[in-house]
Amino acid sequence: MKKILTLFAVVGLIVFSSCEGPEGPPGPPGYDGQSSNKVYEIFNKDFAFSNKDGYNIAGLFNPLIGDASTVLIYRLVGTIDATTPIWQLIPIQINLTNNREVYYDYDFSKEDYKIYVRGNYDLETTAIDYLDKQTFRIVIIPGSFANKSVNKPDYSDYYAVIKKYNIDDSNVKRLN
Repeated sequence: MKKILTLFAVVGLIVFSSCEGPEGPPGPPGYDGQSSNKVYEIFNKDFAFSNKDGYNIAGLFNPLIGDASTVLIYRLVGTIDATTPIWQLIPIQINLTNNREVYYDYDFSKEDYKIYVRGNYDLETTAIDYLDKQTFRIVIIPGSFANKSVNKPDYSDYYAVIKKYNIDDSNVKRLN
């Protein structure tokens, strides 16, 4: 009896493993390699002023980023040594002396980005520090990574984000 059951089990395994059903529906579209993890840099750029948006730096993503991507923007605030920059996640409020404050913020779409700086005083009086020759890093994390991660990194730590999402920032693309 044991041998017959074993024989039926083996035959059933062979029959069911060789069956093929209809093809299922196609899966969601994937990334084509163009929209994978990227790091862009805006280097030594001055903020421009417009009556509509105030002081800002704006640009386009080329190629476009994915619809569900997360965009993080960091401002260069100094260096530890010649090869170790210090990056500060924005949005951020910087408290200065005499109750003065500077605010950095940004918005983005899959096509473009805009970085804003505002203050509760006339920023032109400290232009070199907060408006002129500013450097930013834009980190793009595709939605497939950002939304599924249970243990998200501390986004305020640029290096933790780069490590967590296995982003190669050795070849940063410069944006105008």
